[in-house]
Amino acid sequence: MSKFDTIRPFSDTEVNEGIKSSMHHPMMKALMNFSFPGTPDEEWKAQLLKTHSIRDFQCNFIYQSLQQVLQKSSEGLSTSGFDKLDKNTSYLYISNHRDIILDTSLLNMCLFDHGLIMTASAIGDNLVQKSFIKTLARLNRNFLVQRGLSPREMLASSKLLAEYIGHLITEENRSVWIAQREGRTKDGNDSTHQGVLKMLGMGNTEGLDIMQYFRKLKIVPVSISYEYDPTDALKMPQIIAEAKKEVYVKNQNEDFENLLSGVMGQKKHIHIHLGDVLDIELDEVAAEESSSNKQIQALAGKIDDAILRNYRLWPTNFIAYDIVNKTEKYSDRYRDEEKGIFERRMMLRINEDNPIELAAFLAMYANPVVNKEKYGDV
Repeated sequence: MSKFDTIRPFSDTEVNEGIKSSMHHPMMKALMNFSFPGTPDEEWKAQLLKTHSIRDFQCNFIYQSLQQVLQKSSEGLSTSGFDKLDKNTSYLYISNHRDIILDTSLLNMCLFDHGLIMTASAIGDNLVQKSFIKTLARLNRNFLVQRGLSPREMLASSKLLAEYIGHLITEENRSVWIAQREGRTKDGNDSTHQGVLKMLGMGNTEGLDIMQYFRKLKIVPVSISYEYDPTDALKMPQIIAEAKKEVYVKNQNEDFENLLSGVMGQKKHIHIHLGDVLDIELDEVAAEESSSNKQIQALAGKIDDAILRNYRLWPTNFIAYDIVNKTEKYSDRYRDEEKGIFERRMMLRINEDNPIELAAFLAMYANPVVNKEKYGDV
């Protein structure tokens, strides 16, 4: 029994059994009917039964699902930066996080299209409470981040997770995707949580200098931007509760509703940019800071710089910025028709009479412009 069995995805030898266990689940039928419209059930079932590896499952089934998602709920996916990476090298992709499923799924689709190593991807165990979803996640090479633990349990869990990520990259030559913070960004401010980097550093079992260890992981900052956040309105209740300094408690199906809304909700344009592998930046951090805590803080800043600089701004961002600031500063970046569509969408999705809700919704789209302005390259 491997020390990572409690968190790892299926191995290829377990894939076919995992498929058989979920073959007749109604959600599998719904997924396959969505992915292969007009195809008789017997055909996709026969193909599933012939599947014996995660790569085959991802390439033959999930890839088709994503193509349908893009066709039905977007106006296209564009990419940049992928051609700079080596096809035989594994990387640690640290990404801003907007959508539970699509961020990592779309990244993997693009990695496949560019002939790069696809990722094992972190997912909170709170999102895979339903047995079918957990099976699907393990078939899609997701590994579990355990939530809701006591401080002592969290320490042990973090160390196990860090060692597994290090093992994947350095021993299995498997790339890894992890979000820059726990949970999705809800206010448009993408920032790297130092706790994520401290956790990753716990995989440094060889006693290397911490920046040397991060160089070994080959960190690539990832910027993903959606013209419309398909779950923007769903984030409002938590934002409002936090604004009122109330404890927010999710309803029983909230994560699942967010998951489905993210997949099927309108996104319009999507862009994914891969930054350069952090290298010189690690030398700068090591030279400027002596304590590990200061180094972690500085590294978080370097990752933020890369993600924010390369974030693609859309008309929705400029529209929201101008509305918030009562200006026409960026009116050349959008058409009146686009502004009208944005305002109608806002009217339909939130209560505009609630000042907290209105401000939060607009900030979600406007803050990326504010953040880009800091670099002078809007």
